[in-house]
Amino acid sequence: MAAQEMKPLTPENIESELSYAYLHVVASQTGASCVVGGRHDDCAGIDAKVTAWGPFQGGGYRVEVDLNVQLKATTRPPLEISGCLAYSLRGIGRYDDLRCEAVSTPRILVVLYLPECAQEWVSHTDEALSLHKRAYWVSLRGAKASDNKTARTVYIPRGQRFDADGLSSLFCAISRNDIPRYRELDA
Repeated sequence: MAAQEMKPLTPENIESELSYAYLHVVASQTGASCVVGGRHDDCAGIDAKVTAWGPFQGGGYRVEVDLNVQLKATTRPPLEISGCLAYSLRGIGRYDDLRCEAVSTPRILVVLYLPECAQEWVSHTDEALSLHKRAYWVSLRGAKASDNKTARTVYIPRGQRFDADGLSSLFCAISRNDIPRYRELDA
């Protein structure tokens, strides 16, 4: 039996891997653990689970909080509308998973915006390893059902950066049982 030829990752695979790396870095900065989901989790729209332990500054009574994360990455420059970044979430099943209110662990969508040119995604020197651009998060909990069968445009508030401060604020809110909800963009 002849050995199969190994194929390199596609650009989309690399984008996905960078989104996981970004999540791990941000979670680590906050002292949280990050576990990549398995096949069954992925079928439920969960790419990873982040767990943090309190006490949380300004937090509530919970001393351990979990957050399920769906990761996406794109090189398309976002369209900004009313202070929000428009993102086309493909797969209505994923959209429905993320908007579900009958789950015990909050879920968020994290979108990593990468430069259009793949050579600009990552740079490294003797002093630094840098992943370029930024990620934003949105909770779709409570979002309206979609009539579209293929994709749904969601609006991510520009102020919801997925960084250590943003994730720490999310943990604090969840520890107070303040679960983030989707805010529809006013027409």
